[in-house]
Amino acid sequence: MHEKKAVSQSIDFYKIFRVFLSRWYWIAATVTIALCIAWMYLWYTPSIYQTSASLKLEDSSPSVSTGVQIPSQNFNYTDKIQAESFTIRSNEVIANAIKTLEYRISYYLKGRIRTTDLYPNIPFIIEVIKQDSTNFSRSLYEIKAVNSREFQINTTDDEKNKGTYKYGQLISLGNMQFRVNDKLPISSTYQFKFNTIDDFVGRVMGGLNIGEAARFTNVMSLSQTDANPVFAADILNAIMKEYAKYDIIQRRRSAKQTVDFIDNQLGFIDSEAGKSGSTLANFKAQNKIVDMNSSTSMTVGKLADFEKQKINLNIKQLGIKQLEEQITNNRSKVEIGLDLEGEITGGLSALVTQLNTLLANRELKLNQFTTDSQPVKQVEQQISNVKSSIRGNIKSMLENNQQAIRYIDGQISGVNQNISTIPIKEQSFVKLQTNFEVNNKVRSYLSEKKLEAEMNAAAIVPGASIVNPAYPSYFAISPNDSKIYSTAIMFGFAAGFGLILLVRFLNPYIYDKETVEGLTNTPIIGVIRKFPDFIDQDSRQALSLARPKSVFAESVRSVRTNLSFLASHKESKVICITSEISGEGKSFVTVNLASTLALIEKKVILIAADLRKSKLHKAFGNDNRTGLSTILSGQTTAESVIQHDDVHHLDFIPSGPVPPNPSELLHTQAMKDLLKKLEVEYDYVLIDTAPVGLVSDAIPLIRTADINLFVIRSGVSQYRAAAIPERISREYGLSNLAIILNAFGDDALYSNYYTTDYSRGGGNSTYYYSDYSGYSGSGYYEDENRKWWMFWKKK
Repeated sequence: MHEKKAVSQSIDFYKIFRVFLSRWYWIAATVTIALCIAWMYLWYTPSIYQTSASLKLEDSSPSVSTGVQIPSQNFNYTDKIQAESFTIRSNEVIANAIKTLEYRISYYLKGRIRTTDLYPNIPFIIEVIKQDSTNFSRSLYEIKAVNSREFQINTTDDEKNKGTYKYGQLISLGNMQFRVNDKLPISSTYQFKFNTIDDFVGRVMGGLNIGEAARFTNVMSLSQTDANPVFAADILNAIMKEYAKYDIIQRRRSAKQTVDFIDNQLGFIDSEAGKSGSTLANFKAQNKIVDMNSSTSMTVGKLADFEKQKINLNIKQLGIKQLEEQITNNRSKVEIGLDLEGEITGGLSALVTQLNTLLANRELKLNQFTTDSQPVKQVEQQISNVKSSIRGNIKSMLENNQQAIRYIDGQISGVNQNISTIPIKEQSFVKLQTNFEVNNKVRSYLSEKKLEAEMNAAAIVPGASIVNPAYPSYFAISPNDSKIYSTAIMFGFAAGFGLILLVRFLNPYIYDKETVEGLTNTPIIGVIRKFPDFIDQDSRQALSLARPKSVFAESVRSVRTNLSFLASHKESKVICITSEISGEGKSFVTVNLASTLALIEKKVILIAADLRKSKLHKAFGNDNRTGLSTILSGQTTAESVIQHDDVHHLDFIPSGPVPPNPSELLHTQAMKDLLKKLEVEYDYVLIDTAPVGLVSDAIPLIRTADINLFVIRSGVSQYRAAAIPERISREYGLSNLAIILNAFGDDALYSNYYTTDYSRGGGNSTYYYSDYSGYSGSGYYEDENRKWWMFWKKK
C-alpha cells in the first residue's frame, strides 16, 4: 500500500505581510489612540525647565614629599569637585540659600487644566499676623473674589467649607492669623500656601545636579531643574553665593580659634601686667630704687624672650590639636590651620590631601552602595590607613613641640636660678622688674599675633568664584514633545501588531486551507467559497443558485467535478455528508451539491438523515410530518414520502418526526434496504447525517456509503476537526473519506504564514482544487470586487 507523504510547507513572507495588511485599520486605530493619549499627557503635564551656571574652584596643588605618591593635578580637580559637591548639597548651604528667597508664601493661578506657579510675581499681599513656627497648616488655600469688597477662601482639602471675608479682615485658619489687603481680580481664581524652609529643601536638592564643566579643569558645572524657570535660576544663584560664604567661614575657622585663644591669654596677661606694674612702682618708691644694672637688665630681657617663645609654642600646639580633632571626628573634609601652614611637613600635607580625596570617594560610594558593601569597606580601610599615618605625624609634631616647651622651661628655670644669686633686696627688685617686663613683652607679642591672625582671616578669599551666573531658561526640557509623539507612534504600531498577533494566537478556529493541509493527510476535494449575499434561515436562495456566474457557484461546481472521480467504478453513488458539530454547513453543502448535480442531468435524491435536529426540509418548504423516520419505523412507504422538486429537478426525503431511538433506526436492515433500492433508481444518493462529534448516528451510514464527505467550515470548525476524518478512516478501515472546506473567504488575518508545496506530489494533492482567491478583476465572475483602478481603466 502506498504510504502518504507528509505535506511540505514553506514560509510565505507575502502572506505574513497580508496578515498585518488585512487589519491595517486596527494599527491605524491604535496609533491614533496612542497619539491622543500622548497629546493629553502633554496637555496635562507641566513643563520642566533647566538653568545652568558654573563655579571656578581655586587652584591648589599639594606639596610633594619624597617617598609619598600624590595624585596628579587633573585627578585632584576631579576629586575636589566631587568633594565640594557634597558641601554644596549640604542642608546648611541649601537652607541658607532658600532663606534669601521669598519662600514664606507661594502663589498660584488656577486654570481649567493646570495650576501655574506665579513666583516671583505676587498678585496680592498677605499680611501674616500670627504664625506658629512649625505647627501650622500646609494645605493649599483657594481664594476668589466675590465682589469689590469681599472674597471667598477655602482649603482644597475641604472645598465645601467656604468662608466669605472682607479685605483687611483678620482671618484665622490653619493655626495662624493673616489678612488679605489687596483686591483680587474677579475673573481669576488664585491659590496660595504657607511654607517653611524644609518644604523647599527636597524640591531644590531633587533638581540640583553638579559635575565637571570639562575634563582636567577646575570649573564646576551646576544645573537646576524645576517647573518654574525663574525659581530655578534664583535658587541656583543663591546656592552659589551661600556656598562661597560657607567656604569662607570654614576657612576662617582656624584663625578665629587662634584669635579666641589669644584674646583669652591677653585678658589674663593684661591683668597680670597691671598688677606687676603697680607692685614694682610701690617697691621702687618704698626702697628708693631708680633702676637696675646692665647685667641684671640683660637677664630680665632674656627671660622675657623665653616666655615669648613659650607662648608661640603653645599657639602651635593649639593648631596641632585642632588638626588631631578633625581627624578623630571623622569629618568629610580636613583643613590645615593657618598656624601650621608654615610648620607642617610636605608628607603630612600630601596625606591630608589624600585623605580628603578618600573622604569624597566614600561619600560617592555611599550614594551607590550600602555601608556593608565591599567597595565602601575598601575605601574605609584606605581611610583608616591614611588616618593612621596622619596620627603618626601629629604625634611626632606634638612630641617635638612639647620637647621644645620643656627646653624653654629649662632655660627659664636657669635664668631664675641666676637671679637668685644676687642680693636679697636687689633680687626682690629684679623679680618684680622681670615679671613686669615679661608681662609687657608677652602682651605685645600676643597683640602682634592677634593682629596677624585677624589680617590672615581678612585676607582669606572664597574657594570658588562664580564664572557664569544662572539665568531663567524658558525652553522646556521635559516633556519632550517630539520624543513623546515618536514613542506614542512606536507604541501604537507595537500595540496594533500585538493585537493582531494576540487575536491570531487566541484563535481556535480554522480559516484557511493551508491549516487543514498541515493537520491531516485526508484528501481535500474542494473549497466552497463564502456565499456572497445574506443567507436566510432556510437557505432558499442558496438552493436556487440564483447567481450561477458567481465565485460561490463556481466553487460548488469544482467540488462536483472532483466528486465524479471518487468511486468512479460505480454507476450509482451513495454519498454521506457529515461534520464534527452542527452549524458547520453540511446541510448547506448537501443541497448545493444536489442542485449542481441536477443541473448536469444527473438523477439525484437527497435524504435528511439527521433524525434528531434536521432543518433540511425547510429549504424545500416541507412540513416534515412524514419522512425517513416513518419509513424506517414502517409507518409509511418510501414512494409516499419522496418529494420531487420540479424547479431543481431533484427528489427529497425529509427526516420526519423525531423518533425516540434515532440511532437504532439508522442501524436497521430497513435503512440498508432503502439505500439499495434508491441506488438502483438514482445516479447520486446524498445523505445529510448528524454531526459525528456530537452523536454516533452517522457511523452506520458512513460505513456503508460509497463516498464520505467531511465538512469543515471557516471560522466555525476548530483545529481538532481536521484530525477527525483521519481518525474515522483509521478506526473503521475506510479509504473513501474526503474533506470539503465550506464558507472560506479572503480574510487574510487568520491565514497561515506558510504555503503548501505540491510540486513533489506529497500530502493530499490527489485532487486539484482552487480556493478562488486572488482572481478578483479577471472578468469571469459577476460578484468579483473590482479595484478602483479597474473602473478607471474601464472608463
